[in-house]
Amino acid sequence: MTPGSVPTAGEKFQRLVDIMVRLRSPQGCPWDRDQTFDTIKPYLLEETYEVLDAIDRRDWNELRVELGDLLLEAVFFAQMASEENLFDIAGSLESINEKLIRRHPHVFGDGTADTPAEVKKRWDEIKADEKKQQGKSNDGLLDSVPRVLPALVEAQQLTSKAATVGFDWENPEQVLEKLHEELNELAEARRSASPDQLEGEIGDLLFVLVNLARFLRVDAEQALRKTNAKFRTRFRHVETRLAEQGRTPGESSLDEMEALWLEAKKLA
Repeated sequence: MTPGSVPTAGEKFQRLVDIMVRLRSPQGCPWDRDQTFDTIKPYLLEETYEVLDAIDRRDWNELRVELGDLLLEAVFFAQMASEENLFDIAGSLESINEKLIRRHPHVFGDGTADTPAEVKKRWDEIKADEKKQQGKSNDGLLDSVPRVLPALVEAQQLTSKAATVGFDWENPEQVLEKLHEELNELAEARRSASPDQLEGEIGDLLFVLVNLARFLRVDAEQALRKTNAKFRTRFRHVETRLAEQGRTPGESSLDEMEALWLEAKKLA
């Protein structure tokens, strides 16, 4: 970088890498030096959800900050791998660069793909060929879906994978029929089933709802996150309005809280 010039993204990224090397060095930070692949995993998950939250709130300045935090986790993992002579962050960057070029032959090669559906189909075909070349072609279709994903995300990915080989309903109406069937089974289970059976019926019901979301091109995880945020906002309105009257929700009737809830709905 020349004096007076604006640092490039690459230069700023290298600075982050250098900072992490320093933090992990013997003269660095005791906490950072003490971390392992396993101890950092929860922070990666936390930062991912904070990115999603910033997007949901359309807080672009916060998103800028949270994306930096997310990048830090990637650099942290890569630095630990480098210290064990496994790979470094440059290798990770090269891997994703090569993958993006390889899986977009319609952009970087002579392939063709005019619609998002065609792009997705070609991406999956290239990915399958890569796995075959790596000797992983005997893996089950669903093995590539991580088991540690949030349950809604896992369900949506599992059924999306199964749908690629025709294991799917034909239309949303059939999914709705299945939803009513599961509701009836749950109603029956409430009368005679054990707690384990009830849990199973609730799981089946949620699974069908995820499939309905998939058919309607809705991300089930994000839909629920946004509803959770909406619930937080509306319930906070109820608490605030009651506090203005010198009361708490526990000191109020359900009818009173319901009236304030409806008031909150009109505001947002």
